[in-house]
Amino acid sequence: MSSFPVPSSDPPEHKMAYFPDMTTALPSQSGEFRRVLWTGLYSQLVLMTVPVGGDIGDEKHTVDQVLTFTSGTGKATIAGKDQDVKAGDLVIVPAGTQHQFVNTGPTPLILYTVYSPAEHKPTTVHKTKEQGDQEEEDGIDVAPDWSRRSKKENEAMGLVQGED
Repeated sequence: MSSFPVPSSDPPEHKMAYFPDMTTALPSQSGEFRRVLWTGLYSQLVLMTVPVGGDIGDEKHTVDQVLTFTSGTGKATIAGKDQDVKAGDLVIVPAGTQHQFVNTGPTPLILYTVYSPAEHKPTTVHKTKEQGDQEEEDGIDVAPDWSRRSKKENEAMGLVQGED
């Protein structure tokens, strides 16, 4: 359905990951409920499409999450506080904070989110929320160990160099 590159299950290479038109062309390119686009040592980029009348699910993560809305309208509920959201809005959900996003509009609610560190398997594509929920429950959709290591561990392994 989309022209996004196939992500790797391996730690990222030291090169640019480029995603043109992320705030303007997503509605014509997205369709899956959740698609991981890129996973780094300390963060992960995920594209989500919430269908009309759908929601992300009332949840709480052990990671920080930054969500940027590119199309549609919805309601964010963060730690019990409601906020209407629309294309162009950005919401930050700190780790350990209860949250839910509901599509309240007549078109899909499309967003991309950055988790820090990663929350999902690097090659995850969930066509529906139900598929995503099941894969998480079954332990299939799990962030790789390499995406949860400390800076010190990554430096010792030679994956990153310390600052000079």
